[in-house]
Parts: sequence; C-alpha cells; structure tokens
Amino acid sequence: MKWQQLISTKRLGQEDGHILRVDDRSEFKRDYDRLIFSAPFRRLQNKTQVFPLPGSIFVHNRLTHSLEVACVGMSLGNDVSRKLIAKHPELLGTHFEEIGTIVSAACLAHDMGNPPFGHSGEKAIQAFFTEGNGMNLKGMLSESFWNDITHFEGNANAFRLLTHQFKGRRRGGFVMCYSTLASIVKYPISSGFAGEHGKFGFFTSESQTYKKIAQELGIPQLTSNKENEEISDDSLCYARHPLVYLVEAADDICYEIMDIEDAHKLKILSFHETEELLLGFFEPKTRELIQQRIIHEGLTDDNEKVVYMRARVIGLLENECVNAFVDHEEEILNASFKGSLIKHVSPQVAEAYQHCTHVSSKKIYRSKSVLDVELSGYKIMETLMEDLIEAAISPSKFHSKQLIGRFSSQYDIDSDDLETRIMAVLDYISGMTDVYALDIYQKINGISLPII
Repeated sequence: MKWQQLISTKRLGQEDGHILRVDDRSEFKRDYDRLIFSAPFRRLQNKTQVFPLPGSIFVHNRLTHSLEVACVGMSLGNDVSRKLIAKHPELLGTHFEEIGTIVSAACLAHDMGNPPFGHSGEKAIQAFFTEGNGMNLKGMLSESFWNDITHFEGNANAFRLLTHQFKGRRRGGFVMCYSTLASIVKYPISSGFAGEHGKFGFFTSESQTYKKIAQELGIPQLTSNKENEEISDDSLCYARHPLVYLVEAADDICYEIMDIEDAHKLKILSFHETEELLLGFFEPKTRELIQQRIIHEGLTDDNEKVVYMRARVIGLLENECVNAFVDHEEEILNASFKGSLIKHVSPQVAEAYQHCTHVSSKKIYRSKSVLDVELSGYKIMETLMEDLIEAAISPSKFHSKQLIGRFSSQYDIDSDDLETRIMAVLDYISGMTDVYALDIYQKINGISLPII
C-alpha cells in the first residue's frame, strides 16, 4: 500500500467532486463536523459504555467515550504524521499531514453502530437467530444474509449507518471521504470469514461499497486461510487500512484506562488497587516522581490523584503506540503486521496493560452493577427482537401493523423482500438509545401507558 493513494479526499456519493465550498475547512474536517452534528452521534449520550447510565456519579457513556477516543486519536495521528514526514520528506505538503483529523473523525464514528446496552445488546440480536425463534428463518434466507445476522456486529453496522442510502437520505449515507470510511473498518472481512471470534466489517448489502473504496485506495484483497478457497463477490477479505491501527489503539487506550477510573469512582476498585494498576506502567524512579508531583501539586482528593495518574498513563501509551506504528510501518503497509499496536509496546508497558485487562475482566466487567445492566438489557432486546421480527415476517397481522407504524420512514419495513424487512428491524433496534429501547419494551408489554 502507498500513502499517497491511501489518503484520498474522494467522497462516497460525490465522486465527481464538483461541489461548491463556502469555507476553507479541509475535506477531513468536514467529515469530523458531519459526525459531531449528526443525530446518530448525539444518541450515543444515552447508550451504555460499561456501567449503568449515571445516577449521582457520572461515568462514561458511548458519547463521552467516543469524544475521548477521538482526542487520543488526533494525538496519535498527528505524532505519526510528524515522525513519518521526517522519514519520508516527499509526504510533506500532501494530505498525509491530515491523518490526525482522519483518525479523529473515524474515532468519533467507531461506536455509532452499536445497539443499546453495549455487547449485551449485540449478543441478544445474535442469539435470537442462533438460539431463539429466529432459528426458524434460516431456510427462508440466503446464506450470506444468515451469516450477517447471526454474527450481528456493531462495527459492520457503523459502516452501514455511514454508507447505506436509507429512504429519504442523500446518496452515499453521510457522504464521507473514502479514507475516513476505510479507517473505521476494524475487521475488513465479510461475515462468511468471521469464524469463532464473530467479528466482521460490513454486511453483504454494503460489501460492494467497501470493495469500491478498497480498490480506490489500493487496499489489497487477501486470500482466505483455507487452502484453494476462492473468494466470491459476497465473501471478501481485505488488508486493514493502516490508519485502522491508530483508531484501534485510541480505543484500546481509552476504554481500558477510563474504565479503571470509573471503577474507582464507583468504589468497585479501592484507591490502593487503582494506584497499583496505574503506576504499574512506570519504572520505579518514574513512579516516585509521579507521587512527588501529586504531593507538590497539593492533591489530597483520591479522585484527583487518579485523574493525574490516568493522564500520565494515557500519555505513555499514546507515545508507545506511535513508536510501534512508526517502527512497523513497512509491515503495516505490506499487510504482514500481526495484532494490535498495544501488543507491540515495550515489555513493561505491555505487561502492565495486560494486568489491567485481567483485573478489569475479573473485577469490573463481572461486577454486580455491570451484570445487572447486561441482564436487563438482554431481556429488553430479546423482547424487541421477538415482537418486531414477527411483525416483519407477518406484516398483515393487526398487531404487526401497529408495531410497524412506529418505524421511521427511513426504514424500508414495507419492502416486498423479507431480508430487507428484517434488516429494517435491525436498523431500527440498533439505532435506539437505552432509554428509548426500555420505553418501547414497556409499551409493548403494557407496563406503561403514554401520558397525553
């Protein structure tokens, strides 16, 4: 892959480029602004990140998480740009200088396709088709569509949200730059290659869109791991766009370290446990300097101490990931790089990060408050899937017509094609906030009545 081709201002849906501009923003800044001001991005404020949506203690939701990831992504992109331009002077004065903005915009969008209640919501959608009444639909659907819905993925749904031409919307979805869109696709494979890990990057309905973007940017198509297996048009496997590694690193840094800070606020982790986790990233001499700085700054509140230590850790991880990207640039460009950037940092930092993930898995993600959200969210999503998919299958029934009447006009729930109607249900449900999903659940079950 070549940087000059990978960074393109060509827009999906406006390939002719004949658009009147009334300001001097760069094309990638336009992408960033479109996302910030979009309704799907605003809805992230009412979607769970990990912990229950805030009561008296404010913790992260999908919106604040995405903003922080975008901030770290901007730093990663800017620092990589500076170092690689010094290494490749021919990149000076090209669009490569803007990769910080590209990465930041992609970071804003990386969670926009996630359904309500986080990973629990994803699992509820998948399980409806693999374990629930949706199993009966398998013989009525194409193999590629069945693979899509049984592996339903927030990453693939984000790409659909940004590129699909929903009814009443302009062509090409958000009409974003090819490079920004490619930087969002963490798993550039179709669902047929998802395997046990269940991750893929685009639904069958958007596979040709990704194929067009990849061809324009010079992203190579790869062969399957299976020997002598041909890759058909609806089973695609590509190398990652290099900037995906920076988006992934920004997400890895933020969710792991910020979840530890939130866990401390919620008293899931003690101050001593939190301090040990965060200072574990540093050599003894640096740890001592950090503790001295805390004393020097007069920080006596434990939350403020954690904020300072957290900032130092994020700064360290950002610098380590920049160095890992620059050091492995050639492997990244020839698609031979394995794993994430966070796995290629210095040994002590990698060990500290791994320790954090172990503690998070054991003490944070299995805590009562998190499990309660997952249990409730799963039940809500299960009920919505049961009732709304039934409405899509039998749209002529009286109750189905009532449910279908709640759909926005942008969703093609009236299509003559069953797969299109099922996808309309998934679009509708995945776009809900946690609060809206709960409201619809209560109304469907007669638990609450509208107040007029």
